[in-house]
Amino acid sequence: MKIGIIGAMQIEVDNLKAHMEDVSEEVVSGVTFTKGTIGGKEVIAAVCGVGKVFAAICAEAMILTYHVDCVINIGVAGTLCDELGVMDVAIASRVVQHDMNTSALGDPVGLLSGLNEVYLSADEKIYSVIEKCVAAKGINHKVGTIATGDLFLSKESTKNHLHEQFGAIAGEMEGGSIGQVCYVNQVPFAILRSISDGKGAEMDYATFAEKAAQVGIEVILDVIAELA
Repeated sequence: MKIGIIGAMQIEVDNLKAHMEDVSEEVVSGVTFTKGTIGGKEVIAAVCGVGKVFAAICAEAMILTYHVDCVINIGVAGTLCDELGVMDVAIASRVVQHDMNTSALGDPVGLLSGLNEVYLSADEKIYSVIEKCVAAKGINHKVGTIATGDLFLSKESTKNHLHEQFGAIAGEMEGGSIGQVCYVNQVPFAILRSISDGKGAEMDYATFAEKAAQVGIEVILDVIAELA
């Protein structure tokens, strides 16, 4: 099985690289891809950078160049629900791009023109394995909708709106676009996000982003071991 891992932060790929054997690197479309094996499974990892366009470029290049069997996006997110706080984990059952808005044409907010979908489903088999690994570590977590947009979510009013409109449990800036690229290429995907900033605590990100990212790495190593 060939597993693609996309992170938004360098620390995530650096920590994965430390567990890889037979490591090699290649730059495609401006993205550095690190290829190797972890526990006998082939893994291709990359840092996509921040935002939807960078994330989409990375996912498309990964799929077309390395023909991965699945893509898992790891990183940090802000909570959009009361059940998740800093250092907890959000797992996507589906993704939505909250900044897609052609409602002036009569469309629902979030509609992906050309796909005629608002929500894109993550692969249930993969996210079930992720949930199993998270639960085994005793980490508080929730499975649900993760909302993506080119906006760092700092205002409490915006967070509440996204939770009410989309039922979103967490918000970030890459997962939805990675999900869209995977959807059109018919590649299974999953999104794992560690919570770095809580409701009413906009400054948590600077303090906890690196620690939260480490939680994701610890989980993803277990997930790689579990995936068949």
